[in-house]
Amino acid sequence: MKILVMGAGGVGGYFGARLAQAGNDVVFIARGKHLEAIQATGLKVKSGLGDASLKAQAMQDPAGAGVVDVVLFCVKLWDTESAAGQLKPVVGPETIVIPFQNGVESIERLRKTLPEKCVMGGSAYIGTRIASPGVIEHTGTMARIRFGALLPAQRPSAERFLAACRDAGFGAELAEDIVSVNWEKFVFLVALSSATAVARAPLGTVRSDPDLRWLFEQAMRETFRLALAKGAKLPADFVEKQLAFADSLPPEMRASLLHDLQAGGRLEAPWLCGAVARMSREAGLDAPVNHAVYAALKPYVGGSQVEAR
Repeated sequence: MKILVMGAGGVGGYFGARLAQAGNDVVFIARGKHLEAIQATGLKVKSGLGDASLKAQAMQDPAGAGVVDVVLFCVKLWDTESAAGQLKPVVGPETIVIPFQNGVESIERLRKTLPEKCVMGGSAYIGTRIASPGVIEHTGTMARIRFGALLPAQRPSAERFLAACRDAGFGAELAEDIVSVNWEKFVFLVALSSATAVARAPLGTVRSDPDLRWLFEQAMRETFRLALAKGAKLPADFVEKQLAFADSLPPEMRASLLHDLQAGGRLEAPWLCGAVARMSREAGLDAPVNHAVYAALKPYVGGSQVEAR
């Protein structure tokens, strides 16, 4: 398959590299020093599931790739609209665009710019980051994606991509209700990102401290209530199972929000804890923990330069 990775960061870089290793024609869209490094020395992956070093097609402008079969849309949430606009030259009649982003509003945001028939839904489950330009570091061994068709006509393309993912050797699932799947991930991710970012500490510290564990759980319960109000089909014991799941994860795990905060970069908080506070308010629900976390992170949303003002 011809695959465009829009945003060759941790998520896009890892899964794109595995797809390229399996023989697919993969083009990575990146910028700055990361792009320069990939073009000069290739893309490297450091992972407990196997390291990789490959020559990669990398460019800044998607238009240079031509029409593709699949777009893995992996840009940061603040870049959604601008990045979607750049994709128009690569979207053909059969192209599918799958957002693997942290937020839960990506489908609607993409459909404002791209044809509805090409936009699917997706969620990625992996701990990764750009360790240095051209190098993707994978924490732990969890690495899987779930995606799904939103329209019947998308199903054949989705099945072809599923086969490509399985040939590439990572976990992949074609979900029947991708909207509920996205909410499943969002409920957990909001709690993880909120607690680790506020504490400036990894998951191991969060889950072992009673007060931080309380914050983690309450942020999750608020998001769970919102998910049900939005029509997501989640089981009644979902939060309890996610708390148990959190206890099984590597103690060094950090959400990307914390990585960005510590690096002085922009934050996705407005589309994570901030989105829960906003959507809960619109739905007539209370979300005091997410509201408080967003308030605490808000001075850093624009990056470290805000702190210097």
